[in-house]
Amino acid sequence: MLEFFNEGQVYEVILVTRSNATPVGVVRRGRKFFFRLFGGKSAEELREWPQATIQITGDVELLVKLALNMDVALEFEGREGYRWIRNLPGFYGRVEVEEEEHEDELGKARTLLCFMEPLGYIPGKPAPRPLSRADFHLLEMAIHLTRLPVALRNGRGDVAKDLYEGVMLNYRAYKRFGGSSAIARRMAQEAEKMFRDSGRFPKRETSDP
Repeated sequence: MLEFFNEGQVYEVILVTRSNATPVGVVRRGRKFFFRLFGGKSAEELREWPQATIQITGDVELLVKLALNMDVALEFEGREGYRWIRNLPGFYGRVEVEEEEHEDELGKARTLLCFMEPLGYIPGKPAPRPLSRADFHLLEMAIHLTRLPVALRNGRGDVAKDLYEGVMLNYRAYKRFGGSSAIARRMAQEAEKMFRDSGRFPKRETSDP
C-alpha cells in the first residue's frame, strides 16, 4: 500500500497517537513519511511516546471534524502499544522527532518535525464513497479556518484577511458544487465571528441566498 503514496506529494491522513487522533499532511520519501506538528496534544504525546499510526480515509467530514475538535464517534483497536481507528487502513511505526523553529507567513513557531518508517500494515475497509468537488472545498475551508486564529493572534492582519476570504470563497464554491453539510456553514460563521471579535467587521457572507 505504500506505493499508493506518490513521493513528494502531500496527503491528508489521520495521525493516531496514544490518546489522540488528528488530521495531518504527510509526504512520502522512500519508505518514510514526513510531517510537521505545530504543537498540540499529538506533538506532546509523540515526545513522550514516539509510536503512532497513519490511517487513510476518504471521509472528508471526518477529517474536518477531527481538525476542529468536534465530537466524533470512533472505535479504536490496537496492540503492542499502537492504537488505530477500527476499519481504516494504514500503517503503524515508531516516530523520530526533531524540535525545529519554523517561519512562514503566520510568523515563527516551534514545531515538531516527524519521520515515520512503517513497521506494519493495518487492514481496513473504508466506505467506498467517491470524493466530490464539494469535498475538496470543505477541506480547504477547514485548513484556512485552523490557520486564521494564529494569524490574528500574531498580528498578521493581511494574512488573516486572506485566510478569512479563503474560508468564504471555498464556502461559496462548496454550496455551488452541491455541498449541504451543516459543518460548512458552522465554519463560515466561526470565521466571521473571529474577524468580528478582532474588530475588523467584515461584510456578512454566511447567509444563504
